[in-house]
Amino acid sequence: MGPFIRIALRYGVGGLIGYQLAEQLAGDPVVVAVVTVAAIAAVGFVTEGFYMLARKLGWRT
Repeated sequence: MGPFIRIALRYGVGGLIGYQLAEQLAGDPVVVAVVTVAAIAAVGFVTEGFYMLARKLGWRT
């Protein structure tokens, strides 16, 4: 997942704060690790949220 996070940092942050700083952030392994953990946590929360919604609405789980 790290390469995808690096690409997202490079293009996402590059459009907001400048290309040079985006390259710096995308090359920093600590920033990439933190963003990777945050992305994994977000996917987990969304997945569990849909599971809870499905149980509440009586959908098949």
